[in-house]
Amino acid sequence: MRLATWNVNSVKARLPRLLTWLDETKPDVVCLQETKCRADQFPAAEVEELGYATAAHGDGRWNGVAVLSRVGIEDVSNGFPGEPSYAGEAGAEGEDEQMELSEPVLLAPEARALGATCGGVRVWSLYAPNGRTPESAHYTYKLAWFAALRDALAEELAAGSPLVACGDYNVAPTDEDVWDPAVFAGSTHVTPPERQSLAELRALGLHDVVPTIAKGPHPYTYWDYRAGAFHKDMGMRIDLFYASEHVAGRVASAYVDREARKGKGPSDHAPIIVDLD
Repeated sequence: MRLATWNVNSVKARLPRLLTWLDETKPDVVCLQETKCRADQFPAAEVEELGYATAAHGDGRWNGVAVLSRVGIEDVSNGFPGEPSYAGEAGAEGEDEQMELSEPVLLAPEARALGATCGGVRVWSLYAPNGRTPESAHYTYKLAWFAALRDALAEELAAGSPLVACGDYNVAPTDEDVWDPAVFAGSTHVTPPERQSLAELRALGLHDVVPTIAKGPHPYTYWDYRAGAFHKDMGMRIDLFYASEHVAGRVASAYVDREARKGKGPSDHAPIIVDLD
């Protein structure tokens, strides 16, 4: 069984690349993040021609997750129990639009998590909040999101089913997972509370399936578009593949598909591919 996770940074912008990659790589299950489209606008018909059923969770031009499977797809969950919502903050721009609230408003959680059972494995496609800066409300939201995810996965693991929780975690687990720790000092993605959130997930019994190193000393998965970061290998390992004991014990190989990060118009992330015995 071949599993994969990929932050495609807009499924519509990357659709030709995605279809070619699916046809050449032939994963059985693919978790996508940052699809940036509503669920009803996901190109399900196009991927279906390659044999994939689709579950998509998206609400607009930010965020968005999906699971593609050619081994069945059941028990789809948009989000997880207790998932917090984010109300915005003054001056916020980018993935979450600014909201000025005069009184409390109940908001639906963002489209950041989708679970599905595929070929007997419970799979979660996850796109963790960025956090922006350690001083921002978005950082507080990020930590709350991880805490709720921990509780939700604890319940699923207690059920005993093989489980994979993969995607863009927006956290580098250690200093070894960033090209220059000094550059990230005082920034999100490397702070002790964020790394503690990952440690708490692993404490549930999840294993960090680290890809084989293909180039350089580290298996990075993300490189900024600017300043030739990819060619200089100025990257980060923030896309993670966490697996329960049953799945981790079946891993035959795991690697970062750097070829998918090359060429014209790539995502700024590369896929992780994991083969199970």
